[in-house]
Amino acid sequence: MTWQNYLESNQADFEARLLDFLRIPSISSLPEHANDVRAAGEWVMAQLQRAGMEHIEMLETGGHPVVYADWLHAPGKPTVMIYGHFDTQPVDPLELWDSPPFTPVIKDGRVYARGASDDKGNMLAPVLALEALLRSEGRLPINVKCFFEGQEEIGSPTLPTFVAANKARFACDFVLSADGGQWSEDQPALLVGLKGLAALQIDVVGPAYDVHSGLYGGAIQNPIHALAAILASMRGADGRILVEGFYDDVVPLSESDRAEIARVPYDQEAVRQKLGIDAFFGEPGYTTLERSWGRPTLEVNGIWGGFQGEGVKTVLPSEAHAKITCRLVANQRPDKIAALLAEHVARHTPPGVKVTVSIKENGAMPYLMAGNHPGNAAARDVLVQLYGKEPFLARSGGSIPVTAMFLESLGAYTVSFGFGLNDERQHSPNEFFRLENFVRGQQAYCMLLHRLAA
Repeated sequence: MTWQNYLESNQADFEARLLDFLRIPSISSLPEHANDVRAAGEWVMAQLQRAGMEHIEMLETGGHPVVYADWLHAPGKPTVMIYGHFDTQPVDPLELWDSPPFTPVIKDGRVYARGASDDKGNMLAPVLALEALLRSEGRLPINVKCFFEGQEEIGSPTLPTFVAANKARFACDFVLSADGGQWSEDQPALLVGLKGLAALQIDVVGPAYDVHSGLYGGAIQNPIHALAAILASMRGADGRILVEGFYDDVVPLSESDRAEIARVPYDQEAVRQKLGIDAFFGEPGYTTLERSWGRPTLEVNGIWGGFQGEGVKTVLPSEAHAKITCRLVANQRPDKIAALLAEHVARHTPPGVKVTVSIKENGAMPYLMAGNHPGNAAARDVLVQLYGKEPFLARSGGSIPVTAMFLESLGAYTVSFGFGLNDERQHSPNEFFRLENFVRGQQAYCMLLHRLAA
């Protein structure tokens, strides 16, 4: 029996297993679901056992666990590590779901449930591919390790220390990430860049308590005005970031980078209308997609202080606050950028207030890999065979912390090889996954492992 025959004859069983997986409410951000996250990990271990993988373990990380397995009997062949995650986002607002989020429903070739696309459907596909290869051929074409985690949706906070302490166990030539997707139903893509993240909060304190604006207005510093001045000093009217040193480490977009980005179809007018805005805005000299994918940002995510109720309250507030995040590109470091912002705030704080900058710990390193990396080259060949089209070399304005973590700790790049699509409502009510891509993912991993062996 070939692996193709095995996949074809077992799809009904594979689909039933996916539904079982989706019934586990493995929400990593809610403490009351910690046992469910662990149960999902145990379920994954059972699938790896069934597939024929070896050295299957649940590894403790100081947070939610990691499930590991390997098959290392292909001397002289490369070693890849397949990555994915079995935790999910919360489900609220519950009233917007058409069916209970952990009671999967199949409708029109799609399975609806929390975690269907992100990442359980995508993550299960390579496990089933391993099973198909081991059952039909008795071996894998290359050496494979599996690294499936239960804390991706909360930023993988305990994994950097954990991976660094277990370098030998996770050593590999590169990583294949099942946490990703393609451009569209008929257009493949290879994700080569992700942004990093630096986060901080600014707290401005003026008088010891809220005071009468008639008695003290114009005589003392208003913390909201002071905060507004600080925030305004960070960006020019044209959108360029004015924090000293902010751009020093940025890897500029090359002409070939810009040509690849320009090859990606982007209907700016349709996006503008969808967002309901009059015009796009940003750093001069770059297209909208270049700004989103290849240039760093500084954004105010929240701002508060003073009276918020109906009507008027003539008060001069004691405090004002803002939350800021910066999306970073190679080779910026979150700790350095956060420190530069703190120094900028100190230099631009007006007299009469005290300002504290709190740097948040959930930073993430940016990630960039070459489009012609051997893993990407092999994935490209498989995608062309599956789709009949050259994949786009795409980037993302979002962050996947483990990609930079694997690169920094293991020296291993991550090839994105998932089959979700952007319209599948990841993190939103009525999340779904196309069953056609569930099958395609299984086929693609079998093809890719053979291609890598060649």
